[in-house]
Amino acid sequence: MTHDTYVDGAWKASHTRDRVDVINPATEERVGSVPAGAAEDVDAAVAAAHRALDDWARRDPADRARLVTRLADELERSQDELTDLVVAEVGTPRRVARWAQVGFGILDLRSAVDGARQITWEQPVGNSLVLREPAGVVGCITPWNYPLHQITAKIGAALCAGCTVVVKPSEVAPLTALALARAVHEVGFPPGVFNLVNGYGTRVGEALAAHPDVDMVSFTGSNAVGRRVLALASGTVKKVALELGGKSASVVLDDADLERAAAFTVRSCFLNAGQSCNSQTRMLVPRGLLRETEALVTRAVAAYVPGDPLDESTRIGPLVSHVQREHVLEYIRQGMGGARLVTGGPQPPAGLPRGYYVKPTVFSDVPPGLPIAQEEIFGPVLSMIPYDSQDEAVALANGTVYGIAGAVWSEDRDRALATARRLAAAQVEVNGGRFNPAVPFGGYKQSGLGREGGVYGVEEFLQLKSLQL
Repeated sequence: MTHDTYVDGAWKASHTRDRVDVINPATEERVGSVPAGAAEDVDAAVAAAHRALDDWARRDPADRARLVTRLADELERSQDELTDLVVAEVGTPRRVARWAQVGFGILDLRSAVDGARQITWEQPVGNSLVLREPAGVVGCITPWNYPLHQITAKIGAALCAGCTVVVKPSEVAPLTALALARAVHEVGFPPGVFNLVNGYGTRVGEALAAHPDVDMVSFTGSNAVGRRVLALASGTVKKVALELGGKSASVVLDDADLERAAAFTVRSCFLNAGQSCNSQTRMLVPRGLLRETEALVTRAVAAYVPGDPLDESTRIGPLVSHVQREHVLEYIRQGMGGARLVTGGPQPPAGLPRGYYVKPTVFSDVPPGLPIAQEEIFGPVLSMIPYDSQDEAVALANGTVYGIAGAVWSEDRDRALATARRLAAAQVEVNGGRFNPAVPFGGYKQSGLGREGGVYGVEEFLQLKSLQL
C-alpha cells in the first residue's frame, strides 16, 4: 500500500488509481507521484475528522498545545530532510528553503501555541458567560509555493483552537505534506484529528469546500480559485478564510536611503523566484530619483543569477513548472510592449539547458494601468513606477484590487509611519522591518478574508457562544 493518503490515524490507499507525477523544476525529472484524488477520499477523511472532533474539542487547550509543540520539535529534527523535499518539488534554493520554507513552517506551530495561551476561553459579561469554542471540522486547501509553511500556518492554529482538520495540499508540490503527515503520526495525535488527502483541486478541493460536514474552509491560493471556494462553501453557509493574491508596492519617499530600499525591494520581489503572495513587485519612486534608483536596482539584481537550487551560492532557482514559466514569460513579453526593459527579459538564462528558469526582470517607466503593474505575475518581475507627489504615490500603491502587503521607505520615521497608515494593505514593512509571525497576516480588498499568525490566527478558528445565566 502506498503512503499517500492519511486518514483516521492510518495510511490508506486512494479510491482512484489515477496518479499525478511530481516534477523537479530544476531537472525536469519525475521525483514522485500522488493520487489524482476522489470524492470518496474526502468523504472518508471528513468522517474521521467529524468522529474525532468532540473529544479533541473538549481536551484541555494545554494538552492540545503540547502535541502541537511536539510536532514542531519533530519537524525541527527532520529539517534537513524537509528542506531537501522542498528544493526537489518547488526549486527554492537550499540556502533559502531552510529558513523561508521549513523554518517558517516550524515557527507557525510555535506561534500558534503562544497565541493559544493568550486566548480567554471563558469570559463573564454581565449575567452571561461568553465561550470561545472551535469552529469544527476544517478543510485546509493549500498552494505549492510554500508547501510546508502554508499548511502549518493553518493547522497549528486550527489544532490549538480545538478543530480537527482535513488537508488538501497542491498536487504540484505534495511531497512535503506527506512528510508532515508522517511527523503527525510519529507524534501520536489522536486518530482523525489530522487527515491528508492528495489530488486535484477540481476533484478533492471542490469536494472538501462543498462538503456538508466541513464547518470551515481555510484556503490559500489564486483569486480565481478563492472565488470558486467561496461559492462552493456558500451552499452550506460555512465559514471561509481566504489568503489570496497580491501586487504589493514598495513606496520610496524622496528622503529614503535609496541603496537600502533597492536592495530590500529586490530581495522581496525575487524571494522564492517571485512566487510569494506578499512579494513587493511594484517599486514607486520619485520621478527625479528614478534613474539613480534604476542603477541601484540593477546592481542588486546582479546578485540574483538563476542557478542550481542545490548550490549554496544560488539565490534564485527555477519557477515551479513549465506552465508557470510560460505564464510569467507572457507577462514579460507584454511588458516589453508598454514599458522600458531595464534588465532581464524573455530569453532563457545562459548555461541552464534544463529547468523552468526565468531571468530576473525589471521594467521602468511602467504605466500604472499596464497588466504588469496591476496583475499578480507570481514570478521574478519588478515594475518601477515614477510618481510626482506623495499623495500620488499613496494613490498608486492603493490602485490595484489587492491589499496584502507593502513597504515604505523614508529617513523620517514619523513620515514613514504616516504613509504606511494610508496604505490599504494588511501588513506593511517600514524601512525594512522584519517579518513577525505573531502578528496578523492576510489581506485587504481582493487579497482575502481573515488572518493567520499568532493569537489572531487561532481566533480565526474559534466561534463565540454566550450562556445567559
